[in-house]
Amino acid sequence: MSIHLEVSDYIAVVRLDKPPVNALDRASRRELIAAFDAISERSDVRVAILTGTGKAFCAGADLRDRPDADKAGDFLDHNRWTRETGNAIRECAKPVIAAVNGPALGAGFGLMAACDIYLASEDATFAMPEINVGLAGGVSMLRTLVGRSFTRRMFFSGMKVSAAELYRRGVLDEVVPADELMPLAMAVARDLAAKAPLALVSAKQAANMMDLMPQRDGYRVEQNFTMALAKTEDAKEARQAFLEKRAPVYKGR
Repeated sequence: MSIHLEVSDYIAVVRLDKPPVNALDRASRRELIAAFDAISERSDVRVAILTGTGKAFCAGADLRDRPDADKAGDFLDHNRWTRETGNAIRECAKPVIAAVNGPALGAGFGLMAACDIYLASEDATFAMPEINVGLAGGVSMLRTLVGRSFTRRMFFSGMKVSAAELYRRGVLDEVVPADELMPLAMAVARDLAAKAPLALVSAKQAANMMDLMPQRDGYRVEQNFTMALAKTEDAKEARQAFLEKRAPVYKGR
């Protein structure tokens, strides 16, 4: 197993563990997809953290697992698993925090982009280096993070970018020393896990939909979520707890 899933106090920690640099092959992609599909359905998980073991977050695709051009359908199979890896994270029903502990290159950068909240250590680096091995891919992801010119500069050159630079450009939420990264990620996760679970799931759905919808239509969808949530036991408990000046006790219904 190259993907480890641990759950405690409504927080799932998903660790990439494929030495030396946590590069992704089809087997590890399938494991990663399975982990996030499980998180979507587990009632004991409200938020997830994605991080890497060792000194790398994810160095991208494992070049030893390239598709066989002479085998009919192998490229399509490879590409399908590649797409669905990011989709499993993006479409996960629960918020996902990226704790980028080292290089996030190519597909590894894409893993971070599929998450909801971006945290990184000071020694993390980022790049789309496909151009350096005669390939091209990832501009559709890059354009959601940085401006048009910098997207193309990174994409055409394969240049490495520091965590400090991405923080300066407003991509990363926080950058901290390496030993403070997981404590920070856990603190953010605990804050989210304390929210009403049904509302958190709706918030994730709304955030994903707002990426695709015009503001007018999107706000109408959000209002529909709010109407439905207002009728839940958790919403009533939240209002009562506020009036009684106590912590709410949510039941997920």
